[in-house]
Amino acid sequence: MKMKKAFHPLFILFFCITLTASFMLSAEGATENRVLVLEIAESITPASDNLIADAIEIAENGNYEAFVITLDTPGGGLEETQIIIKAIENTTVPVIGFVPESGKAWSAGTLILMGTDIAAMAPYTVIGSAQPVKMSAEGTVPVEDDKIINALVKFSVETARKHGRNETFAEEVITKNRNLNDEEALEYGVIEYRASSIPDLMAQVDGENVKGRNLQTANAEIETYEPPFHLLFLKIISNPILSSLLLTIGLYGIIFGISNPGAGAEILGIIAIVLGLIGTGFDINIAAFFLILVGAGLLILELNSPGFGIFGLAGLISLVIGSLFLVPLGEKNIYTPEFTRLLVLAIVTPTVVIGLFLVYAVYKVAEIRKKKPVIGTIIGDTARTIDAVSPEKAGFVRYKGEYWKARSEEEIEVDQEVEIIGKEREVLVIKRKV
Repeated sequence: MKMKKAFHPLFILFFCITLTASFMLSAEGATENRVLVLEIAESITPASDNLIADAIEIAENGNYEAFVITLDTPGGGLEETQIIIKAIENTTVPVIGFVPESGKAWSAGTLILMGTDIAAMAPYTVIGSAQPVKMSAEGTVPVEDDKIINALVKFSVETARKHGRNETFAEEVITKNRNLNDEEALEYGVIEYRASSIPDLMAQVDGENVKGRNLQTANAEIETYEPPFHLLFLKIISNPILSSLLLTIGLYGIIFGISNPGAGAEILGIIAIVLGLIGTGFDINIAAFFLILVGAGLLILELNSPGFGIFGLAGLISLVIGSLFLVPLGEKNIYTPEFTRLLVLAIVTPTVVIGLFLVYAVYKVAEIRKKKPVIGTIIGDTARTIDAVSPEKAGFVRYKGEYWKARSEEEIEVDQEVEIIGKEREVLVIKRKV
């Protein structure tokens, strides 16, 4: 009887431990399937391929069920696009491309979407317009160089063919700037799914066989990728508008620094140029950079030598033209014409505004140079003390609305009228006005 009584507590304890363990295992099983989501909501830049590479590494090491890239982009760099597609092909993690609600994956975004293992779009979204554009006298015009277009078409078609997608669209999205909405893309076999959200998409793709594994995503935990600080910073300065502006502002900073030594503007200018170069991936149009350097040199020459403003005007023109060709366009970048025009406007406008301000400053400097010296006319004029002035301590006085440092051989209180009796470099010599 004693053994029987002892058995009951042991049995209950064993049952509780088993039950607790089963609950823990089921809880672990419920959160075992995870999906990592990376949002691309800007241009495809040198930072984009770094972000995607880092996210893919996390997805591989963390044994994520799938990796989702949401694309809402006007396009971007062709080289970065090709790097991203190659990274998608090389990873063992299934990669799903998704255009979120009210989004668009134009140009480079379309190519990336077609390069994913599963492609999907939300309602009321658009893809297409992948023909490169360039600057000309008429504005933005399509690139029609057969060497460039044929290479890009072949790359696009082979990417689509590898994933069993519509090869005709893959060609016409470049040669004819063709666009499709979500319903058309599904009908023509450009994408595989339409979904209102990522959870909806995960429920639909559940059970799909991708890269040798059956997806179990119906109840998967959805995690958003958070980039490390250095990649987040690179993402910010890689924006084509910001990186181009950093280069332009940096050059202006150097001009101001050389013309006004000691202000530190040249140091800030150098920092801005370095950040701009990093942001562009050091992909700089050499001719554009040369024009900008010539323009900067002419403005510096105008600041340091008297003239009629010819150097300043020529410098401004060189800066504007150089900034225009500094815009990341051409065969290496595929943006929509609308975004291209916005890019040009956003870069050229501040260049012109700052340049005009600089030319105005040059004009004022030249105007001052032409004036006759006025040191002699100061003697005998009246000023008013702002500080107490004494033989031991100089102070400030107000003279014709300007603040001047002053000294005196006598004690003079604050807010007293004084007479200017001399000038030693930048310091006035004063005495109490009788």
